[in-house]
Amino acid sequence: MKKNAFNQSSIQHGLFLLHRAGRGEDFLERAGDLVEHTIGAGIAHSPLEAPVLSPDAAIVPAAVSEPFVWFRLPIPEGLSGDGSEYHIYVRRGTSENLCVFLSGGGVAWNAFTAARPVTGGKVASGRPNYYWNNLRPFTQAMNIHVGITSNARVNPFHNWNFIVITYSTGDFHVGDRDFVYQSEEGEEEVLHFRGHRNFRAAMDRAVRLFPSCEKLLIAGNSAGAFAVPALSQEILEDYYPGAKDVTLLSDSGQLLYAKWQYTARELWGAGERFWKVLHTRNITLDWYEALTSRFGDRLRYLYASSTHDYLLSAYYNDVTNKIYESDAEVQDAYFQQLKDMAASLKEMAPGIAFYFNSWKSPVTCGGTIHTVVREPYFFTTEPGRPSMAHWLRDAVAGKTGDIGAELLLRAH
Repeated sequence: MKKNAFNQSSIQHGLFLLHRAGRGEDFLERAGDLVEHTIGAGIAHSPLEAPVLSPDAAIVPAAVSEPFVWFRLPIPEGLSGDGSEYHIYVRRGTSENLCVFLSGGGVAWNAFTAARPVTGGKVASGRPNYYWNNLRPFTQAMNIHVGITSNARVNPFHNWNFIVITYSTGDFHVGDRDFVYQSEEGEEEVLHFRGHRNFRAAMDRAVRLFPSCEKLLIAGNSAGAFAVPALSQEILEDYYPGAKDVTLLSDSGQLLYAKWQYTARELWGAGERFWKVLHTRNITLDWYEALTSRFGDRLRYLYASSTHDYLLSAYYNDVTNKIYESDAEVQDAYFQQLKDMAASLKEMAPGIAFYFNSWKSPVTCGGTIHTVVREPYFFTTEPGRPSMAHWLRDAVAGKTGDIGAELLLRAH
C-alpha cells in the first residue's frame, strides 16, 4: 500500500459519495461504518501505520534518532473522550526547528453534541456528528503524512522536528473533567473532557525528545486552531521559555456562540485562565486578545481560512438554528463574520498575516473547504497566489504578507 493512500479529503469524498447514493439513512450509516473500518484496517496493516515507542522512550532523545520516521508515543496518563487510550505522534527531522501541532477533530458544546460523536456512518448518512472521541486507526490518516506533516521533499517543513498533539476530547484541548450525558439510545454515558490534561502529559514527555529549538511553529487546524491562542502561553513559558523565534498559525478557527464561557467552565471543566477571558461570542478572538496583551509583537501571528467554510458554517447553523447542515445563507453569514474577525485580529495584532482561499470540492455543499495546513491543499497554487506551504515557509523566515485578502472584498 502506498503512503498517503488515505487522507482526510479522500475519506470525506468517499463518504460524500455514499451520502449522495441516497439509499436511506440506516443503509448509509452501515456502509459508512464499513468504509471507516476498512480504511482503519488498511492503515493498521500497512507501512502507513506509525511504529509505537515505549512510553519510557521519551526519556531518551535517541529513541527517535532516525529522521523522517513518524512514531506513535503512548501517553499512559492520557485518555480519549470515550475512555480509550491516548497517544501522540513525534518525528525527528534534520534541523533544530520544531513544530508543535495541535490537531483538530470537532467540538462538543452542550449535552446534545456530546451525545453525537463522529463516526463514518454518521458522516455518510448526514446525521449530526460533532467530534472525534477516540484515536482508532482511521484517525491516523488525519494526523500524519499529509500537508505540513508530509515527508515529501516538496514540503518546506520536511526537515523540521514535529510534535503532533492529537485530539479526541471535544474540548478545544482545554478540558479537565468527566461529563455525564445521555446517549442517543438513552443510556448514561461519560465523556472524558481531558484535552488539557492530555496536552500537559504529552508535552511533558515530548519536550524530553526535543528539549530546545531554533525556530518554533505552534500551529493547529480546526479545533486545534482555536487551541493555538489558548495554549501558546503554556508552550512558551512552561516548555520552551528559551524560544525567541516563534510563529503561530490558526487554520480555520471561527465559531460564534453566546455561551462559550459557560461551556468552558461548566461543561469542559477548563481552568479559570481559559474561561475567565471569554466575554464575546468569538472564543478565538477572546483567546487571541489575552495572548497578544501578554506577548505583543514578540510573536508572529498567522490566520488562515476559506471564505465560506462548509463545515464551520454547518456548526454555526446548528448553534443558531439547531440545523446541522450548511447552505448559502449560513455560508454568507460565516463570510461576514470572517471579515469582522480579520479586522479585529488586525487591530489587536497589526502585524498578523492572513491566508484566505475560496476553494471548493465535491464535499463542500456549495461552500468552501475546511482547513488547508494538514491537507493536500497545503501545496495548491493558483495564478498569482503561492501555496500555503510557500506562504508559511516565508512567514517563519520573517517575510510575512497576506494572501487572498482581496477575497474578503467580494460578495458571495
